[in-house]
Amino acid sequence: MPAHSFVERWRNSGAAERANYALFLSELCDYLEVPRPHPSVAEDSQNHYVFERPVTFRHPTGLTSTGFIDLYKRSCFVLEAKQGSAPPEPALLFETRRRGTAVRGTAGWDEAMLRARNQAEQYAKALPAAEGWPPFLIIVDVGYSIELFADFSGTGKAYVPFPDSLTHRILLAELDSAPIRDRLRAIWLDPLSLDPSRISAAVTRDVAWHLANLARSLEKDHPAEAVTPFLLRCIFTFFAEDIHLLPATASPSCSPPCATI
Repeated sequence: MPAHSFVERWRNSGAAERANYALFLSELCDYLEVPRPHPSVAEDSQNHYVFERPVTFRHPTGLTSTGFIDLYKRSCFVLEAKQGSAPPEPALLFETRRRGTAVRGTAGWDEAMLRARNQAEQYAKALPAAEGWPPFLIIVDVGYSIELFADFSGTGKAYVPFPDSLTHRILLAELDSAPIRDRLRAIWLDPLSLDPSRISAAVTRDVAWHLANLARSLEKDHPAEAVTPFLLRCIFTFFAEDIHLLPATASPSCSPPCATI
């Protein structure tokens, strides 16, 4: 489905989330080119990727209650869906109609999204211990936004905005961006590939590989006792730049001597 078609189809959605969320998420899966959720079965332990996955809450009083995760994918995410609404036109202020969770862009909407995030975390906490903590919480305002929270520790104690607090909210129109779609697709298919510690380790291995090749190349024409100090200086420079031990490099306002540093 072309991005503009998917966006146009859902941008004016409204009313209650129960009327829209399953269809929206199914079509989102199609757009991301990931499998749709499976049919639910009677045995909950077999419901690895389903809508309305039941979980049991155990209260301090000893009583239990049942909640339902809007969309659950084992080892990937717990998703909670809401349905906000656009501000009403002045002529419709007094019209009786369903408007969803809250009016987008208001403090009430922000509070509703925060409650949804907390609710998703409670659902994750209520999952059977054998299933583990999912690395992602996803909060969806149907037809408007997708918010991402991650905890790669596996403890469920530190779900934080992902990739950061400025870009964890994805607006519907941003699904036109290939990197955004790739991020969401990874959450569906291989969420741990987004773990920054794994990415850092992969980069470190890549740098080490390049340095080893450089060392072998240099030692063909230079003695090892000269090559080793040179490579150590290179490695020092990498970190020195990161912590600003080196002076700034050339900028448009630099004089010619500055450009040679």
